[in-house]
Amino acid sequence: MRVGFNPHKDKPLDQSDYLHQVIIPVFIPHFEDYYKDAFTILKHCLNSLLQTMHNQTMITVVNNGSCKEIVDYLNQLYEANKIQEVIHTDNLGKINAIFKGLSGNNIPLVTISDSDVLFLKDWQKETIAVFNNFPKAGVVGIVPQIRTFAHLSSNLIFEKLFSNNLKFTEVKNPDAFKKFYYSIGWGENYNHDYLRWTLSIENKDFRAGVGSGHFVATYRKELFDEIKTYFGYKMGADSEKYLDESPLQKGLWRLTTNDNYAYHMGNVAEDWMTSEIQKNTVSQVEAVHFINQQKPAKVSRFSFYIKNRIFAKIFDNKAFRKYFYHFKGLPKDVAKNY
Repeated sequence: MRVGFNPHKDKPLDQSDYLHQVIIPVFIPHFEDYYKDAFTILKHCLNSLLQTMHNQTMITVVNNGSCKEIVDYLNQLYEANKIQEVIHTDNLGKINAIFKGLSGNNIPLVTISDSDVLFLKDWQKETIAVFNNFPKAGVVGIVPQIRTFAHLSSNLIFEKLFSNNLKFTEVKNPDAFKKFYYSIGWGENYNHDYLRWTLSIENKDFRAGVGSGHFVATYRKELFDEIKTYFGYKMGADSEKYLDESPLQKGLWRLTTNDNYAYHMGNVAEDWMTSEIQKNTVSQVEAVHFINQQKPAKVSRFSFYIKNRIFAKIFDNKAFRKYFYHFKGLPKDVAKNY
């Protein structure tokens, strides 16, 4: 039997004070072999985030079937109000875990990060600066990588093909480039011209890299207004492609900060990680508002197809690319093998 009326029925929700959400899916089933240092890496990740974010940031950690020690640790952080949301699930796969974190709020920016990312000072400020300087930014990475423009950035290149604002510029932080590729197990036998030159987009005196990686990146929340609810893979397959292509469906660009504002740690704890976290120590991080509030519209099928399919195939042509590289500022000898 029910008596009376629920006092919360038809009552609007209060406006959220959060400006930014960070979602981190975590899967650490044990502490052996590949996962031997995983607990330490996770602590580095969350500690670096807590040190470098402003106080209007909501942290959502999705425990995707981890062991009891991880469950207890995350619960302790939640009870201490260091993280705002903990979601415990069985191992649903990375993208399905992310979907759970995306639901139930209307925060304008959402950073999706792996649990082995070490955040650096000013990552939030510089991310929002890219959004605010480029109204068409849909996703912004914080770790510049080699030739990200070659992956799902044909819409930007098509639109700015004859603009002087799209050009090759010198890499801001080549040491960070090298550190990233060391962290994923690469040697140094790649073309070292990649460490000298990168494709950039400029707005007056502000610069961003063209393209973005996806192990840590910030998305406009509108990209997930129409969200797919399930992928049948734990990792890989079309799951990461779904996130990567989400800006293209709205006619938006994939960009990266000009400098490096995070490190990929991998699965082995090293001394430099502790040193970097110690450098992060700051008293308070000032919140920076996202002013790029124009709601993106879904692009027509024709426009999407021209920019992201037909022109993408043209851009994949080696002869066209060599011409494009030189046309956009690479020296001829560099363009030949870039």
